[in-house]
Amino acid sequence: MIVVTGATGTVGSKVVVGLRERGETVRALVRDSGAPAPAEWDAGVERVAADFTDPGSLEAALAGADTVYLLVAVHPEMVTHERNVIDAAVRTGRRPRIVLHAAAGVEQRPEGVRFIGSHLSGLDHLKASGLPWTVIAPNGFHQNFLGTAPTVMAGSLALPGGDGAVSYVDARDVAAAAVAVLATDGHEGAVYTLTGPAALTHAELAEQLAAVAGRPVVYTALTPEQALDGLLAMGWEAWRAEGMVELYGLYAAGLASAVTSDVEKLTGRRPRPFAEFAAEHADAFRA
Repeated sequence: MIVVTGATGTVGSKVVVGLRERGETVRALVRDSGAPAPAEWDAGVERVAADFTDPGSLEAALAGADTVYLLVAVHPEMVTHERNVIDAAVRTGRRPRIVLHAAAGVEQRPEGVRFIGSHLSGLDHLKASGLPWTVIAPNGFHQNFLGTAPTVMAGSLALPGGDGAVSYVDARDVAAAAVAVLATDGHEGAVYTLTGPAALTHAELAEQLAAVAGRPVVYTALTPEQALDGLLAMGWEAWRAEGMVELYGLYAAGLASAVTSDVEKLTGRRPRPFAEFAAEHADAFRA
């Protein structure tokens, strides 16, 4: 049995579907087992309510698991959340394989980027647990740009990405790669860095968005201070806003530009280019 945490999120919900399509037995961890399931899930998905802050609920949810997909949301306590799942898996006594959903950059162990640092803490704890493990480490998602749609429609893409190129990846390709790792053997101790097929600067991304928006889109490289002020003004919680600015600092420095073949290696097909994603969602970017 494969247990999927973060099962209703952008990637997790697609992982559940992909595993079921392969005939796998899936248990999905949710906040409320009585809430409606995602429409794309079939009746064979077992839903179990669990809380990352409640070790007892996690231990019960992981009972009988052979493999666990460990995906937690970006949160000030995400280190504790990952560790609680790992510790609960240890207490089951079954030695389930843990597939940790981390972030591109974990192998380089950059300093000063709290999101990646949190995953590094979780990975170190996982290695120390003695459980078999694998890491999938995706770069930023194409889907994140849907949040920029209002400004793109107004002709602007303003981000603190400097001139650095980023090999953004489609969340659907991340989910497909995760399914391949979860459903097959031979991945123990591997770290798969999941990227799109090319690294593009944000100016180049703005050009591709302009092509589907039907109007010019100008990229403005915000300073970190400008970006932080903007996120806080939008109501972002300070810890998350500061972390996002740190992540874009990594992008601006060109440290997220590596392109790997890991998506194709795991799924048998090349990852989707950003232009294809933008064309699919053209209506979202048109005024």
